[in-house]
Amino acid sequence: MPGQGSGGNVISAICSFFIPGLGQLVQGRLLMALVQFLLAGALWLILMGWIIHIWSIIDAAKFDPAQ
Repeated sequence: MPGQGSGGNVISAICSFFIPGLGQLVQGRLLMALVQFLLAGALWLILMGWIIHIWSIIDAAKFDPAQ
C-alpha cells in the first residue's frame, strides 16, 4: 500500500471511522487492529470508547509503512 497521505490511508481511516481497528486490518496490521478493536469495545462499556475510536482513525490516516 502507498505511503502516508495516500488514498489507501484515507480509505483505512474511513474504515476505522465505522469500526475501530478495521482500517489497521485493511493495512495488514493485524495486532494493532485487534488491540484497537478490543480496547474500544471494552471502553465503550464505560462510555470512553470514543477515545480509542478517534485514535484508531488518526492512526490509520497517519500510517507510514516505510517506518
